[in-house]
Amino acid sequence: MALAITQSVFRTQLKKYLDQINDNNETIYVTRSNNPSVAVVNQDKLNWLEKYAQSEEGSREHAIARDQLIKQGIIAADPVVKSDDSYWGQFNG
Repeated sequence: MALAITQSVFRTQLKKYLDQINDNNETIYVTRSNNPSVAVVNQDKLNWLEKYAQSEEGSREHAIARDQLIKQGIIAADPVVKSDDSYWGQFNG
């Protein structure tokens, strides 16, 4: 679940929110007065999102990143695709 908090609340309870981001795979949106808001996510989530966005659709790397994001509940599973050996066998390299 995503949370939205102010910059001052985030700053005063930094450890609490950083732990929540890592322990619960949360995304926290920090609103800032007179500045754009920022999102804080854990490194693992960011890495998989970047791999998914930067890889070519249909590649093994894209499929692996997609699978990880589904496991983390970040993107919805595709009910048509079954993640079995025949599915993974279609990817080269």
